[in-house]
Amino acid sequence: MTTPAVWVLYVEDDARLAAFTAEYLTQRGLGIVHVTEGDAALRELRKRAFDVVVLDIMLPGRDGLSICKTIRASSDVPVLLVTARGEESDRVVGLELGADDYIVKPFSPRELLARIQAFVRRRRGELTPKTAELRVGPLTADPGALEATLEGQPLSLSPTEFHLLARLMERPGRVLTRDQLLELLKGGADEAFDRAIDVQVSRLRQKLGEVWGHRLIKTIRGVGYMLVAEPR
Repeated sequence: MTTPAVWVLYVEDDARLAAFTAEYLTQRGLGIVHVTEGDAALRELRKRAFDVVVLDIMLPGRDGLSICKTIRASSDVPVLLVTARGEESDRVVGLELGADDYIVKPFSPRELLARIQAFVRRRRGELTPKTAELRVGPLTADPGALEATLEGQPLSLSPTEFHLLARLMERPGRVLTRDQLLELLKGGADEAFDRAIDVQVSRLRQKLGEVWGHRLIKTIRGVGYMLVAEPR
């Protein structure tokens, strides 16, 4: 039996949904480890490396938001939140706590698979051309290693945050609309993509802090975002 190349930690307490979804993903070559509550998920993450965590918000005991925060404190593994349709505030909080994206119940297994595959490609650098190191002012980014520095100091970025920064660094001083950033991050028309670009930009901006007395990522109200290329 072939060993799966992609491993997913699936945290879901709905046994029927979990069984159906896990079977679909397993049939398509993914390795699935299913647990029903958050503390078990944390134990599994300490045992082995996963490519993606699919994390339901509504869990017995500690909820998914708390688990997401704990995961992000020690790991950059992509986290895909599973939410109910009416939980918009929870989705925003989850993204602010470090989740990479969300999917809303009821979802199709095909959509979930597409999201997982996009995260894996992004994490493994397959959506970033193997170009030379990017340099803009005090920022450097190595697309091959998915590593970035600010004034020589390493930045702790999730794969999604790295790719967002790289897209902005490729076009310093130019305004990119939200739709343009989404298109650049997609990597292809059939790939899943991050629906919460505004929250991702906010997280990235916080990690970059201020240089030259101002934020490096500037919001152009009603248009999009721009990476400031030099002191103002």
